[in-house]
Amino acid sequence: MRKNAVRIIASAFLVQLVAPGATNEARAQGDRAPYPAMAPLDQYLMADKDAEVALALTAAPRSVSEGAEVMVLGREGYTTAAKGGNGFLCLVERAWGAATDDPEFWNPRVRSPICFNPAARRTFVPIFLMKTRLVLAGRSKKEIVQSVASAFDKKELPALEAGGMCYMMSKQQYLSDRGKAWHPHLMFFVPGDAARDWGANLPGSPLMAANDPEERATIFMLWVGEWSDGTPAPPMAH
Repeated sequence: MRKNAVRIIASAFLVQLVAPGATNEARAQGDRAPYPAMAPLDQYLMADKDAEVALALTAAPRSVSEGAEVMVLGREGYTTAAKGGNGFLCLVERAWGAATDDPEFWNPRVRSPICFNPAARRTFVPIFLMKTRLVLAGRSKKEIVQSVASAFDKKELPALEAGGMCYMMSKQQYLSDRGKAWHPHLMFFVPGDAARDWGANLPGSPLMAANDPEERATIFMLWVGEWSDGTPAPPMAH
């Protein structure tokens, strides 16, 4: 797994991990993207909002998710469907959580349950919610990148708060056509390009990381051994 280009669709984030030397290959794959444009909006929506709430809650163990707020996607963006009391926020991400150069940025099949802790909810979730509004407004990828960058520069998006993380442990997750459910994992959000400081992506290190310049953060990923329902996950590949 470490020797090849690894696409991990996981956020704000659904980010791409590319092994050294694989950048050109990844870009070539992007040029042949199977989803060159946004599909009709109905393909991204879930008709049964109760089902979307239930899916969002599978992102984390029940001890975390049962007290979380839940948001669902509608035609105008994400709105609160269930109030919470523990500071966590669960929702089902769509494919535009990925960087705009991801070949599956417009994939309508993606359903990624994710549950953010309070720090990530306050300072990382606003990026995804802004991208969602831009997508629903019909903005192009270029316009999305420019708008997000401008919002950072004008401090309309908050600086990342220390300790931001999220759970992505749903057995029902569909992260990409290639990865599908992939593996249950935790993600941690750190400002800037910080992989080296954490010893990520090194031989034998269980920690994976991807620098995401569009979101001005490094996203660290750590596999865990069980799905949110407590059943065993597939063993980690090396």
